[in-house]
Amino acid sequence: MTETLTLTQPTTLETEIARRRTFAIISHPDAGKTTLTEKLLLYGGAVNLAGSVRARKNQRHATSDWMKMEQERGISITSTVLQFPYNGYHINLLDTPGHQDFSEDTYRTLMAADSAVMVIDAAKGIEVQTEKLFQVCRRRGIPILTFVNKMDRPTRDPFDLLDEIEKVLHLQTVPMNWPIGNGDSFRGVYDRTTRCVHLFERGDSGRRAVELQVQDASDPQLLEVLGERAFNQLQEDIELLDVAGAEFDAEAMAGGALTPVFFGSALTNFGVQLFFDAFVDLASTPSARHADVGLVPPTHDSFSGFIFKIQSNMNPQHRDSVAFVRVCSGRFERDMTVEHPRTGKPVRLARPHRFFAQGRETVDEAYPGDVIGLVNPGVFAIGDTICTDQLLQFEPIPRFAPEHFARLTNQDTNRYKQFNKGLAQLEAEGAIQVLYEPEALRREPILAAVGRLQFDVVQFRLKTEYDVETVLEVLPYSTARIVEADAETIERLPWGATLRTADRDGRTVALFASEWSTNYWRDRFPTVKLIEIGAEAGL
Repeated sequence: MTETLTLTQPTTLETEIARRRTFAIISHPDAGKTTLTEKLLLYGGAVNLAGSVRARKNQRHATSDWMKMEQERGISITSTVLQFPYNGYHINLLDTPGHQDFSEDTYRTLMAADSAVMVIDAAKGIEVQTEKLFQVCRRRGIPILTFVNKMDRPTRDPFDLLDEIEKVLHLQTVPMNWPIGNGDSFRGVYDRTTRCVHLFERGDSGRRAVELQVQDASDPQLLEVLGERAFNQLQEDIELLDVAGAEFDAEAMAGGALTPVFFGSALTNFGVQLFFDAFVDLASTPSARHADVGLVPPTHDSFSGFIFKIQSNMNPQHRDSVAFVRVCSGRFERDMTVEHPRTGKPVRLARPHRFFAQGRETVDEAYPGDVIGLVNPGVFAIGDTICTDQLLQFEPIPRFAPEHFARLTNQDTNRYKQFNKGLAQLEAEGAIQVLYEPEALRREPILAAVGRLQFDVVQFRLKTEYDVETVLEVLPYSTARIVEADAETIERLPWGATLRTADRDGRTVALFASEWSTNYWRDRFPTVKLIEIGAEAGL
């Protein structure tokens, strides 16, 4: 039976918890995730002018894409924390990479979220990466709100989109608003809660917040505004939704069985504020977290949190490493001393920060749901728990099984110190795993990554952040297995084309060219255990 730690009833703590909304945005690349992020910041008053994902010469870069490589390529490479107030709520927005090569970073970030916003391209529907990220949310029990984007472009029938969500994701849908037309004929959306029509106006390329025209759906003038065809179609759709549509059920949403659906256009800002206003009412507040001592509720009287991300060199002037902590319970205070169960040593948290992408400011206190940054002098690792009073460990954050391997060579022998430091920090971030051949004449690292693009990131960052030029040699392996056997047995194994390496924990790792080779080894040496990295977490 799962135990639950003691609840306390501090009014201030409960009030602050109720104000927190901590969520991540998931989508397939190019569905509009980063654009929606920018527009939420715009309507939240966090920026005055929204950037563009595909930055032209006269435009800004997206606020969440602060890394130089992100700005050059127009993609999100690393998860970003964006914190700002909105209508009395305290928002912690965790912007995640959309590209599948960075799915491990996205997974870690989702562990820190209480809710997720799923962005779907109205012309394409459910795409591969969307489905994969949704399954991660389902495994973690994260409630999802859906934003169907790009309604100002030609789209699929909205009923077909809802049907696809239900069939592919096995998730009941409840449309909270309804589009009127699409593409050039897109006229706005009907809000099912207020029974008002919000009229769409093009202008300013979506760079500034715009005032909306709102009209009651029963207003006789609406026929003249929309035109007979659009008006009649809207009346038919409203009737069908009222008769056959499902009712919104907050418990079903919290349990991950139902998603409220909103239609709009992030690029032109339309429907964004309508969505955001509904989101802060519907999204989950910080909830209890599983630990080795049982469930830890956010109202527990002792502070606790876990580290889900480490990022180096966010500030080029300081060249520091920052550990991102999700506060899970109690009240965090600046200069407090916490326990670090992995090392068994106390740690004083003297310089905590609150983040807005690359920017930071000192924070004096934080509450469950908040994300704070701690300067990391090599003390913290991804998955670490920090706490006061009662020692506990939150559930571990697993590593993904790598699928790509490459040998990395430093071109300048005078810069080995910088090379090794940069590689160590990048490994600590979880971007790659570093392996070494135990008996190689030259100790050149072998990089193991979930996605091929991670190698480009490593080389780019070694050059720009550590001034180290490298050469990458892609290796012909596709799977890695931890080898468990006694030392004598491991030495006698006929390694041959199978490459033998060791990870930073000293475990023997075998690299195989194919799944067939892996199975051949497993059949030939049944007493040797071959364990897939991440298998213990069902990844």
